[in-house]
Amino acid sequence: MRLKNIYILLLSVVLLSGCSGYNSLLKSTDNDLKFTKAKEYYEKKKYLNAATLLETVVLPFRGTEKGEEALFLLAMSHFKNEDNLTARNYFSGYFRSYPRGKYAEESKYYVGYCYYLESPEAKLDQEFTKKSIEEFNSFLELYPQSERVAEVHKLLDEMRDKLAYKAYLNVKLYNKLGNYQGNNYQSAIIAAQNALKEYPSSQYEEDFEFLILKSRFEEAELSVESKKEERYRDTVDEYYNFINDFPNGKYRKDAQHIFEKASKNLK
Repeated sequence: MRLKNIYILLLSVVLLSGCSGYNSLLKSTDNDLKFTKAKEYYEKKKYLNAATLLETVVLPFRGTEKGEEALFLLAMSHFKNEDNLTARNYFSGYFRSYPRGKYAEESKYYVGYCYYLESPEAKLDQEFTKKSIEEFNSFLELYPQSERVAEVHKLLDEMRDKLAYKAYLNVKLYNKLGNYQGNNYQSAIIAAQNALKEYPSSQYEEDFEFLILKSRFEEAELSVESKKEERYRDTVDEYYNFINDFPNGKYRKDAQHIFEKASKNLK
C-alpha cells in the first residue's frame, strides 16, 4: 500500500509539473519558444495544446514565414481536433492572407472539405453542402493540375447527389400533398423539371421523370370535367417522354398502367 501511495504521489508531481510548465509557457513572452513547443505538441498529436500556443503567436508573427506556418498549423490543429468550423475559418484566413503561400492549395482544399464534413443528411438544410460545392469548384479553377482533382470530383458528385436526393424528397412530398391547400401536383411537376435541369446526370433522373408522369395523371384524375381531357392528353404525352428515356426502367409497369388509364379517358 505504501509503495502504491508513493507511486500515485510521484505521478501527481509529474502531472502537476507538466501543467505548471505548460502554463508558464503560455505566459512567456518568448514567441519563438512557444512556436517551437507548439510544433512539438502538434507532432505528438496534442492538438489542443498546439492550437492554444499557436493562437498566441499568429499575430506577432503576422506577415513573416513563421506567421504563415503558424496560421496553417493552427488551422490544422483545430481540424485534427475535429473542430471543423473553427478550422475552416482559419484555413479561409490563411488563404486570404497568403493566396500564393506555401500552404495555399492545401488551405483552399480544406475550406471545402471542412464544409463537406459538416454537410448534414439530405432532409436537413443544405447550406454547408452548397458552400462545399462552391469552394471545391473554386479549388478546381485555381488548381486544375492538383493531385487532389480526382478526389474533389468524387466529393462533388457525392454532394450533388445529396442535393438531388433532397430535391427528390421535396417532389415526393408535393405529389403526396396532392390538392391539399392548393394544386401541389403542379408544384411537384415544376420542382422535378427544375431538378432534372440542375442535376442532369443524377441517379434520381428516372424517379423525377416518373413523378412528373404520376403527378400529371393524378392531377387529371382530380380535375374538374372541363380540364380532364386536356390533362389526360398531357399525361399520355408525358408517358411517351418517359418510356423513350427509360424503356426498361424500374417504373415501366407503373407507367404503362397510367398510360392505359389515361388513354381510356380520351375521346
